[in-house]
Amino acid sequence: MEQFPDGAHVRLRSRVHGGGGCLYLHADEDGVGVSLRGHRGSLSVAWRVHRVLHGGATRVLLYGAAYGRYLAVRPETAPPQGIRACHAVQCVYDAPEQDDVLWEAVEARGGDVLMRHHRYGLWYDNGDPSKAMRWVIEAIPPRPEPPALPAPSPSVGGFSGLLRRSTGPVWGRLRRIRYVRADDHGNFAQIGWGTYDFYGQSVYRLRGEVAIQLAEPFASIGMTLCVRAGLCGRLTPLVTDLPRSEEPMDVVVLTTGSPAAEALVYPDVDA
Repeated sequence: MEQFPDGAHVRLRSRVHGGGGCLYLHADEDGVGVSLRGHRGSLSVAWRVHRVLHGGATRVLLYGAAYGRYLAVRPETAPPQGIRACHAVQCVYDAPEQDDVLWEAVEARGGDVLMRHHRYGLWYDNGDPSKAMRWVIEAIPPRPEPPALPAPSPSVGGFSGLLRRSTGPVWGRLRRIRYVRADDHGNFAQIGWGTYDFYGQSVYRLRGEVAIQLAEPFASIGMTLCVRAGLCGRLTPLVTDLPRSEEPMDVVVLTTGSPAAEALVYPDVDA
């Protein structure tokens, strides 16, 4: 468990599927699936550790640095003898008793780690109990400064379909955004959030539109957006374009330069 200190960013490199290269546990762009991919420098292969006490034991939770969603197992698809990569999912963490996000790290020979799910046991390769998924845990150091937001463009901005509104055509995917302004120490209300419909995936445009909702200039740089994946989810700085989904998203707005914003940690995925 010492390879998973609370609050640290890590990569999980597959020992089973390494072959001639390195494959890492990847949070897919749909915001739901996970897969093994070789692009080490992507924010989607960075996971942050969230440790909790559950049933008298410390459990490891992992949430993605890209979308803030938690690594879990979908109960209706998990085979009884273990889980496969395709059965692992990203989800929200909504309640302290929610146990589909709970993991235990088991040390294997050579310093590798086996991941045991709280409910379904060891993570096996393709359901084969003779092939437990072995992981090399790579620590990711923090960046000294937040990364720049990606500029909006048709390729990443979600301009993939035409949606009709009473005011005319709008390009992109539709999702409901719930937003709230936090104080300088990161405290915010649990009720009374604002809501509006957002089209597309551009985080740059999302910041601008949330600024307008808060009666600030569209180009305001005094706002730092964080996503919260569920009522119990920790805040994740939102610095990449949104996942390709229509699921609602909770956005907490921090004031750039405030103690809460300065305390955010950004993984240096290029290190």
